[in-house]
Amino acid sequence: MRNKGIQLSLSPLTVPADPSDAQFSTFISSLQGGTYKAGRGAVSVHDLESLSILGRGNSGVVRKVRHRRSGDFYALKLIQLSGPHEQSARTQIMRELDILLTVDSPLVVRCFNASCSDGVISIVLEYMDGGTLADLIKSNGRISEPYIAAIAKQVLQGLVYLNKERHVIHRDIKPSNLLVNTDGDVKIADFGVSAVLANSVAMCDSFVGTQTYMSPERIMGERYGYKCDVWSVGLSLMECAIGRFPYPPPPGESGWNNFFDLLQTVAREPPPSLPASDPSFSPEFRSFINCCLRKNPRQRASSPELLNHPFIRKYEGRSIDIADLIH
Repeated sequence: MRNKGIQLSLSPLTVPADPSDAQFSTFISSLQGGTYKAGRGAVSVHDLESLSILGRGNSGVVRKVRHRRSGDFYALKLIQLSGPHEQSARTQIMRELDILLTVDSPLVVRCFNASCSDGVISIVLEYMDGGTLADLIKSNGRISEPYIAAIAKQVLQGLVYLNKERHVIHRDIKPSNLLVNTDGDVKIADFGVSAVLANSVAMCDSFVGTQTYMSPERIMGERYGYKCDVWSVGLSLMECAIGRFPYPPPPGESGWNNFFDLLQTVAREPPPSLPASDPSFSPEFRSFINCCLRKNPRQRASSPELLNHPFIRKYEGRSIDIADLIH
């Protein structure tokens, strides 16, 4: 579902690693003054009516909303500034808006407005009516290779844009942060823990994100670069193929009850691979997943390299509509 006729003219922010009260106050004042919002055709929060809740997090909620005059749908992210998570929420809000307000790509969920009132940050985002990749896995079980290839191509193209054009490492790629719509688009969302690098070969050493999809080098506390996102993409696509999280829980357990056991498994054990006994997986797909899930990031493929992998090329030119997976 595309919102047409809205032109973006967005201002970049400068985000300190740990914003002080004064820095955050300046930021909030900018939002209250309407500094950071879309240009012509901007969407005002006051013109939106709430329809339902799309999701909840530690510091806020995301609602499906409708513009009263146009009837267009949006996702409204509401973030409460008070509470036990306030300091971390400050950094994530500023970091997310810094990226959203400077990114302009059809491969990334768009931001149409940001404002602040009564201690609540409101961010008006593009509404993706197909939900998340996690939703597709839940409703479809195993997803077949042609659809996985189509999903992979869009996600990798999005990463190439973020890495090369914006120098951004996402750091939290997972099925619930990859959104889909009935146009067959797959878009990257949720930049609260992303890092902006000074250049395309820079490295980070901070430890944030969703650890279950985190690369081994990050779990080990080593410096990392853009290829940490490739590991997360590989796990997400493998989950599409087998219908479950790629690391099976310990024998006799229904899930990973000990989170640190899972971290140790990712860091110390060989990476997961597609079941050797399952003949439904093509050699090209097995190779593709193996290229994503190499524990040594120097040996792991990059996003541009994966876009030229035989698995992606195998399905180019075919009519594959990801919207077929939406129920």
